[in-house]
Amino acid sequence: MPTWMSDISGLIDAHSPDLWFLSYVCLEILAVTLVIDAVMKSRTSQGAVAWSVALIAMPLVVVPAYLMFGQRRFQGYVRALREGNIKLRQLAQFVIAEMHAKYQPQGDIGSDWPSGKVLEQLATMPFTRGNETHLLVDGEQTFNAIFDAIEQAKDYILVQFYILRDDRLGVLFQQKLIERAAAGVRIYLMYDSIGSYGLSRRYRRQLHRAGIKAVAFRTKPINFLGRLQINFRNHRKIVVVDGEKAFLGGLNVGDEYLGRHRRLTPWRDTHLVIQGPAVQAAQLCFLEDWHWLTDTLPALNWRAETRPANQTLLVLPTGPADETETCQLMFVQAINSAQSRLWIVSPYFVPDEPVMKAIKLAAFRGVDVRILIPGLADRKVVQLSGYAHVVDTDIDGVSFFSYDRGFLHQKVLLVDDDTTYIGSANLDNRSFRLNFELTVITRDRAFASEVEEMLVEDFSHSHEISSAQLLQRSYLFLVAARMARLFSPLQ
Repeated sequence: MPTWMSDISGLIDAHSPDLWFLSYVCLEILAVTLVIDAVMKSRTSQGAVAWSVALIAMPLVVVPAYLMFGQRRFQGYVRALREGNIKLRQLAQFVIAEMHAKYQPQGDIGSDWPSGKVLEQLATMPFTRGNETHLLVDGEQTFNAIFDAIEQAKDYILVQFYILRDDRLGVLFQQKLIERAAAGVRIYLMYDSIGSYGLSRRYRRQLHRAGIKAVAFRTKPINFLGRLQINFRNHRKIVVVDGEKAFLGGLNVGDEYLGRHRRLTPWRDTHLVIQGPAVQAAQLCFLEDWHWLTDTLPALNWRAETRPANQTLLVLPTGPADETETCQLMFVQAINSAQSRLWIVSPYFVPDEPVMKAIKLAAFRGVDVRILIPGLADRKVVQLSGYAHVVDTDIDGVSFFSYDRGFLHQKVLLVDDDTTYIGSANLDNRSFRLNFELTVITRDRAFASEVEEMLVEDFSHSHEISSAQLLQRSYLFLVAARMARLFSPLQ
């Protein structure tokens, strides 16, 4: 060993107790500082308490975790929206003004349906009439429809997914895009850097060589802490073709979505295809994310054509850059508006206290509340936390069902006989506060009837679970469920 290394080693050994003590004191000081930060910035008291206790009790583990996962506002995105390109703001103002002027439903939507005005304020854009919506059930139907639309594209294709895999479906998706790019179609592709972490360089290189503009959504640092933030995800799923047709919902690009997962199969999911003025809202949502990443604004088609179905739609984007907790408020409003029926389907049912209180109040009003969750889990901790909510919601009028036919991944709400919510948002803290999400709200009895028929089929492949049944399981299971729910604000 060189002399200088021996000297340093000896110095550390001689003073190691003091150095360790000093390091621990510094770590505790940093932990206390971060506790103050958590108390000041956390959006919920539960989150603040959970972080505070964990930081003080386990600073060595939790301090690095807080630096990476503790922020609740995507400050870089917030700043970009406030100080961003004036052309983007002008375009957004123009598109929204056109929706108000040309495509608003007849009469005042607020007078007929008070929830409508609330949802419009959350979305910062109006419901539009003249739309046509169709359900796409599961992967084969969804990707057949998407591929048909891609093959017919003439001008441009916008693509945004949380997960993009280099597997059989991913390669086929890539080939479809490359073929249209060779025909002169402009293609703009976004994928989340965390959700698509396994995407190969070869896959990305082939996209770029074909002239496809492909970028990964990630946190752009604005300071040192910003460099550590990996907790914000873009969970949206959007495909827009020529500004005329949009595909939105719960499916990503991966073999598992076609039922090819070795364990989570069959894969149950729901997507939508929409046409009409609401497509403009989907484009605008994509464009804001695209501009954040690239500082560019591609030329898009903003001419809307109404459809004979004349359905009333709202595309509601939510995310951690919002001034308020838009996603959580959307769910609370949906639940509070229910008068006769509230059917909820979510793969990750870990609601916070306001949402659970709204669900209980709906049951007290006499609403038929049914909640369908997966029986087969991809994330065991989340499933256990969901079971804890089942145990604690032992009231008449709230029925929980466990899906038995593979893995349930769809995110659907059916409210009364005329309103549906379908999109990418789960009922958990991540969707409420950390993910960029997109939900399509449809106010149409005929479409709601289609959704009802779909969910009746899903309930037929499930069994009811109750608090009494879960309480009969082992004590270890009940402790694990309670512990999982304790840390749900951090999930």
